[in-house]
Amino acid sequence: MPISGLPILDMLRTKMQWHQERQRVLAENVANADTPNFRPVDLTPPEFERRAPAAQTVALQRTNQMHVGGAMSGGTGPFKSARGGSEVRPAGNAVGLEEEMLKVAQNQMDYHAAATLYSKSLGLVKTAIGKR
Repeated sequence: MPISGLPILDMLRTKMQWHQERQRVLAENVANADTPNFRPVDLTPPEFERRAPAAQTVALQRTNQMHVGGAMSGGTGPFKSARGGSEVRPAGNAVGLEEEMLKVAQNQMDYHAAATLYSKSLGLVKTAIGKR
């Protein structure tokens, strides 16, 4: 099996390619911040569940009745999502520059993390087979 065929390296490579494409989409959103009737778009994250081995679910145990339960359902607890949709300006544009720039910064950090994991994993594999 070639090194590039390892599932973890393949998933990291896919993740980095997704972040590159997302950066392009977010840049288009920012570039069209003054375009009338423009709506920002975003990419859906890649799904790795079908490629990854089945993960076991871990349930929390309550050892005392005063402890909070382990599973909270979304929206019914005390914490609710504070983020609504972007405001639409009179020209019909819905791009929020602050939101888009936060997405760009988060995307850049996530890409850097995936690239670092990829290079470290590749280095470990090379060390293990004695190619380093």
